[in-house]
Amino acid sequence: MKVLGIDPGLAHTGWAVVQSENPQSFSLLDAGLLKTTPAQTLENRLKSIHTNLTQIIREHQPQTIALEEIFFMKAANSILGTSQARGVILLTAAQSGTTLSEYNPRHVKTALTGNGRAKKNQMQKMIQLLLKLSAPPQPDDVADAMAIALCHLRSTRYQKLRVVSCES
Repeated sequence: MKVLGIDPGLAHTGWAVVQSENPQSFSLLDAGLLKTTPAQTLENRLKSIHTNLTQIIREHQPQTIALEEIFFMKAANSILGTSQARGVILLTAAQSGTTLSEYNPRHVKTALTGNGRAKKNQMQKMIQLLLKLSAPPQPDDVADAMAIALCHLRSTRYQKLRVVSCES
């Protein structure tokens, strides 16, 4: 399965395409950061996110998109921009016909480390280990996108295991 993980933001939207051939093996296919600046109009910032994300989806053909839910403890002034970026991401996913799943930060941390309150460095070490990276991933928005994609792959695996065990 190939998953596009997205950490939404108006200024920085992190994205990562992660693939799993089997439940024990994950590989990072591509990752990056979509940047917009306050010098751009809001419409052009949102259009840029949409255009770039559409291109990423066309290029990588993910089976699903995993998106981080908004975490309301962030600065209040960033919540509006993040919400607007999320709206564009949801629209882009719908237009592409790609299924979408959403995960809150605590679920992502639990899926990767077993601890819903894991620190940033713990998450980055786990991402590095699972994706066999030479160093912890940077910047944070891209690392978060990788974590969201891995969370989806791991959560989907356990859901399938539960379904199989229930059918036995």
